[in-house]
Amino acid sequence: MQKLQTILDKLLHNLDSLQAVMSEEQVQLCAGQINSSALQQVTEKKSSLLATMQYLEQCRHEEESLATLKAPYEGNEELAERWRQVQQLTKNLREQNQHNGLLLNQHISHTDKALEILKPRHGQSLYGPDGQAKGSSISGRKISI
Repeated sequence: MQKLQTILDKLLHNLDSLQAVMSEEQVQLCAGQINSSALQQVTEKKSSLLATMQYLEQCRHEEESLATLKAPYEGNEELAERWRQVQQLTKNLREQNQHNGLLLNQHISHTDKALEILKPRHGQSLYGPDGQAKGSSISGRKISI
């Protein structure tokens, strides 16, 4: 049971770290201009923490099987309290992740609109293959020299 307590403590610590990283992600996404390298670093930290949490969850399930316990750990107040904290932090993180997702979608939409504005102009050339200006000339007539 002590091992399960330790796993839950590590899980709580990891969730706290994830909350800090997601707050950092939110700051990046709320900035007028996104710093892509800083956002990439945040994403890497987040991925690492999520991989650690996945491992800790696997360990928790294994330890629960050995101890014949199951969350929410009724009858064991210390484990039950840790589990309540895990559940609360997880709920907060889910909400924060949804908010960050909305912010990211806004940036993607803005970028897509900017690309759409540029697309019609992309590929248009001022000069033809013969080196002469395309379209109408300023004076309305061509002058050959």
